[in-house]
Amino acid sequence: MGPSHSPSLVSDQEAALRLATAPMRAIAGRRCYGRYLYLAVNISILTFLLAPIAVVVVFALNPTPFIQFPPVGVSLRWFEKFFASRDFMHALGFSLEIALLTTVSATMLGASAALALARGNLPGTRLIVATMLSPLMLPAILTGLALFQTYVLLDVGRPTWGLVAGHTLVTLPYVVRTTLAVLHNFDTRLEEAAQNLGASPLRTFFEVTLPLIKPGVLAGAIFAFIVSFDQFPVSLFLVSPGNETLPVTLFNYLKFDLDGTIGAASVVSIVLAFLVVVGLDRTVGLRSYVKL
Repeated sequence: MGPSHSPSLVSDQEAALRLATAPMRAIAGRRCYGRYLYLAVNISILTFLLAPIAVVVVFALNPTPFIQFPPVGVSLRWFEKFFASRDFMHALGFSLEIALLTTVSATMLGASAALALARGNLPGTRLIVATMLSPLMLPAILTGLALFQTYVLLDVGRPTWGLVAGHTLVTLPYVVRTTLAVLHNFDTRLEEAAQNLGASPLRTFFEVTLPLIKPGVLAGAIFAFIVSFDQFPVSLFLVSPGNETLPVTLFNYLKFDLDGTIGAASVVSIVLAFLVVVGLDRTVGLRSYVKL
C-alpha cells in the first residue's frame, strides 16, 4: 500500500495551492472583464457611427413624406422621384465630374509635394507641411468665402476650374498626409539598387517608387474623391447658377420641401462612396496593402 496522508496535511496542501493560484485567477478574471469591456466600447462606437446611416435608409424607404419609426412599410417612391428629377440628375453628374477632376489634380499635386518634402531636403520642411495641412484646421466655410472673395477681386466669376481648385485645396492635405506616412518607412536603397542596375530616374520612379508608395497615394485619392463629392461649404460659394453640385442642390431643396427624396439622395451618395472603395479594391487590390 502507498504511503498514507493525514487529512490535515491534504487540506493544508489544497489551501496552499488555492493561495498560489489565486493571483493567476484574479488576473485571468480581469483580462476577461477587460475584453468584454473592450468589445462593449467598440460595439457602442460602431452603433453610434452607423445609427445615422440607418435612420437615413429608413427615411428613404419609408413611404410617408416624414420620418416615422417604426416604418409603416417599404417603398421606392423617393428613389424614383430622385432619379426622375432633371435637377438632381444634373447635380449628380456635375458632382461626379468635379470629384473626378479634383481627385486627379489633388493626387498628382499631393503625391508630388510629398515626394519633394520627403526627399528634397527643403529648408523649413515642417513649416511647409503645416501650411499644406492647414486647410484641415480651418473651417471649410471660411475657405470657401476666402476663395469667393479672391475670384471676385480677380474678376474671373465662378468658373468650373475655380470650383475644382477650391475642392483641390481642401482635399490636398489628405493625399499629402497619407503619402508622407508611406514615405516615412520607405527604403531608399531599393531606388539606389535600381539606378545602379542601369534604370533611369523616370523608370525607377514608375517601376520602384510608385508601386511602393501606391497604398498611400490610393488612400489619399479615395479621401479626395469622397470629400470632394460631399463638399458643401466650399461649393456653396463657388458654384454658378445652373451648375450646382448635389449637396448644394439638396440644400436648396430643403428650403422648400422635406421628404424622403433627401434620404434617397443620401443613400445614393453612401452607396457611391462604397462602390468607389470596392472598385479600387477589385481593380488595384487594396487588401494586399492592408491587413483586414
